[in-house]
Amino acid sequence: MAARKVRLPESEEGAVLYNLEPIILKDHWEVDYSPIYAQDSPFFAGLAKGKLRGSRCAKCKYTYATPRGHCMQCGGPTEWVELPLQGRIHTYTTCYYGSESFLKETPYTLILVEFDGVDTLFMSRLAGLAPEDVRVGLPVRAQFVRQSRFRPTDVYFVPES
Repeated sequence: MAARKVRLPESEEGAVLYNLEPIILKDHWEVDYSPIYAQDSPFFAGLAKGKLRGSRCAKCKYTYATPRGHCMQCGGPTEWVELPLQGRIHTYTTCYYGSESFLKETPYTLILVEFDGVDTLFMSRLAGLAPEDVRVGLPVRAQFVRQSRFRPTDVYFVPES
């Protein structure tokens, strides 16, 4: 039996190619996403109120900057705790490419923040400092967007003055 010719529908839209080696192109990308935060809802509600919330194990007291429902150390249940708004840069990287949400900020700096009394790190953006001036150990403070969108990007960090 001969194979049937099947073609997927194609539009006339496409990417604009600027360079071939390496490939550099312009392409539109858009996604509608309906998140269901479930057990993480208190984290996002906290961002809307200008608070950082993590979790602490009820058994071994291990504290997570990024909340967990159960402890990754002992398996015990966790409880919500409020995190400090001040911390230090543990490490960082400068991003020269990002999603559509970050195009206006590119290049931007991603940091891992360490907090006193918290066992894990928190990833966020650093604003207000040129990439060449960022350093490990720099004190930083959490800032929150005025109009919460209930996203992880509702919080960012700035140098502590």
